[in-house]
Amino acid sequence: MRTSRIVAVGAAGIAAALALSACSSGGNGNNNAGGDDTSKAGTIAAPDGAGKTLTVWSMTGDLSDDTLAAINKKFEADTGAKVKVETQQWKDIATKITTALATDTPPDVIDIGNTQVSTFAASGGLADLTAYKDAFAQGQTWLGGLVDPAMVDGKLYAVPSFGATRTVIYNKKTWSDAGVTAAPTSYDELKADLDKVKAKNPASDFSSFYLPGQYWYAGMQWIWDAGGDIATQKDGKWVSGFSSSEAQSGLSEWKTFQNTYSSKASQTLNTDKPDQDQVFADGKTSAIIGNNWEIGAISKANPKITTDDLGTFAMPGASGKTQPVMLAGSDWGIAVKSQQQELARYWVKIAASPEIQKTNVVKDGWIPNSDEARKAALDGGTLTEQQTAFFQAAENSKATPASGNWATLEDPGMKQFFQSVASGAKSPADAATSWDDTVNSTLNQ
Repeated sequence: MRTSRIVAVGAAGIAAALALSACSSGGNGNNNAGGDDTSKAGTIAAPDGAGKTLTVWSMTGDLSDDTLAAINKKFEADTGAKVKVETQQWKDIATKITTALATDTPPDVIDIGNTQVSTFAASGGLADLTAYKDAFAQGQTWLGGLVDPAMVDGKLYAVPSFGATRTVIYNKKTWSDAGVTAAPTSYDELKADLDKVKAKNPASDFSSFYLPGQYWYAGMQWIWDAGGDIATQKDGKWVSGFSSSEAQSGLSEWKTFQNTYSSKASQTLNTDKPDQDQVFADGKTSAIIGNNWEIGAISKANPKITTDDLGTFAMPGASGKTQPVMLAGSDWGIAVKSQQQELARYWVKIAASPEIQKTNVVKDGWIPNSDEARKAALDGGTLTEQQTAFFQAAENSKATPASGNWATLEDPGMKQFFQSVASGAKSPADAATSWDDTVNSTLNQ
């Protein structure tokens, strides 16, 4: 599911988005394409939708049918309008969304991967929702990894729906056999535990902690933990941050960790070939950084490893805190050419509401869109031991730069950058110098 989201929007889709930007209307918070907007600026009240139908595109594997039904039930009761949910597949979704947004009759509300909001906003296909930000938030503090990429040039173009993040998944039995009986609470303790696991399992193809060199989602955690960043905005321009002293410190520590605890072969690999869950299932590693669905994937690949054998914990950082994590997930965007702006905003408000987030979204297994809902789930005692670590990790979440050009840097650029450092093909400083130039020129096009 998360893998599908990560690879769904490729370079072809981004190119299509940018190519269509000239024929798409610019996002405007006061856009009234359908002429139905009678609400006061900044407020979202239930409009009269009798006789109307709202079209919502939802991605397969995202919110459950039960959650969508709960949203639609309240929406229909409050407005009198009907909802038509159209479930979309991941294949070629970027091109499909871009094409739909450029038509005069697009879907009204669209489920968009959080890191891809800026791309569709850049094409002019999404409505500017800035004036309604507080009304959508409903007193909640949205998770940074969901809202930050939805803010483009200080304007809001989508509303957080749900999140998913990564933690350490480890084999309790393998660790116990090495004398480690509890999850580590510090970076030094983690390394000491891995040293014990490594000593107990000396085979050259065994990784006490499998961390592929191209796995930049995980690699960025070390850079963020050290205070570095991918890029920041200064005087209206993006400035790449990989050469900063903070980023260099984090990158060097990541290289040392990767080279020490992961197999040599992994230095030039990503998580898919071979699949890191299969590596775990085959007993070739005792730990990975993974998403929550990977727990089930490991057990399915090797039924002898039950879910009870698998533990989780938020990755501790050298900073003394847990490492910041990349937050995957979805946001709700409203098509700028939607004929029903007011109805669309009201539907999204319900979907983002504390009621839906604290009950339905959590029940679906996702991390809710706000820190308040996340804490409520942790305090409620309903999460499993394995789920708890993912909700804890989401407290400190990050995202990619909110630039319409970002996606062109992800693949293969970010993979190659981290691989060159892990393999020793380039020093952290040399790799950062050339990569900073590429990031700057791309983001500022």
